[in-house]
Amino acid sequence: MTADKFLILLTLVSYAYLFWGFKVLSLERWQILAAVPVSKEGNGNWKGINLTWYGLLTANAYVVAVAALFFLLGAIRVPLAATATASAAMLLVCVPASSLIAKIVEKKAHTFTIGGAVFVGVLLAPWIIRLVNLTMGADRMFYVPSMAALAAFSIAYAFGEGFGRLACISFGCCFGKPLTELRPLPRRMFRDLCFVFYGKTRKIAYSGAMEGKKVLPIQALTAVICVGTALCATTLFLRTWYAAAYILSMTATQSWRVFSETLRADYRGPGKFSIYQTMGIISIVYGISMAVLLPAAAPDSLPDAASGFSTIWHPAPIFFLQVLWLAIFIHTGKSSVTGSSISFYVHPDRI
Repeated sequence: MTADKFLILLTLVSYAYLFWGFKVLSLERWQILAAVPVSKEGNGNWKGINLTWYGLLTANAYVVAVAALFFLLGAIRVPLAATATASAAMLLVCVPASSLIAKIVEKKAHTFTIGGAVFVGVLLAPWIIRLVNLTMGADRMFYVPSMAALAAFSIAYAFGEGFGRLACISFGCCFGKPLTELRPLPRRMFRDLCFVFYGKTRKIAYSGAMEGKKVLPIQALTAVICVGTALCATTLFLRTWYAAAYILSMTATQSWRVFSETLRADYRGPGKFSIYQTMGIISIVYGISMAVLLPAAAPDSLPDAASGFSTIWHPAPIFFLQVLWLAIFIHTGKSSVTGSSISFYVHPDRI
């Protein structure tokens, strides 16, 4: 399959997945995936732990992001071990940061923030790449081109951010303002494209008191913009325009993050201009600075889509992605803000 055909297919599949999520995930049944009984209560029921669609969809987003990273770096023939090491290092830092920064900014112990995790990742990515070159690269005689690798990381993030917003729809978090609070034009534009969430266990209900109200579909807008940005940047990457791909993916996603905060109704920390918006602006400035300061990829670093496909279709990355999916699902899918009481019974007519 050629790169152009692959991009067309990826675009169709990506937006089909997103629009499926936009259509069904705001319905009440799409929050809890399963409830696992753990201890018996005095009334004969079982106390359960809830496993959520939020966790499953978040795990999907992480796997897509890391798979995109393997594909892009494989396309410029970065050794598989270097890609796995760099991605593992990023994940080991960014995944804990998503909850730690939320605790610091929002003063909440049981929540996650993609914005905070991304900010940490943006700052660390150039240095992780440099560390890989100085250690593993020096030992095995290879060099990871910094600009191309940063472009690959930023594209992977854009995919993950876009697909990850489906998890926010399922949980009812990161919600937009009620249509009644918008100006007349956007109110009319989104009158038939809004989200309406149902379910007392959803964050928009217990935190925002907006169950059953028409709200701006900010999660859907973010998903469409981020995935579209990732697809455009991938096209630039495969044509060797690495700096352009990096600047596009970084500035588009972070500019939208800064602006979209003004359209959200959930708590984002103290002050009218949130800390996450400040992080977004710093990320843009830092990213552009890296694009200016870092050397461009060597002229002979021509991406090869076939090499990217072969990198993913290898037992080691497949196993890595499976382990990653399971770890993220366990980390984010075990609900700590909802509980369940489960009862079991026998169907007499089936005995």
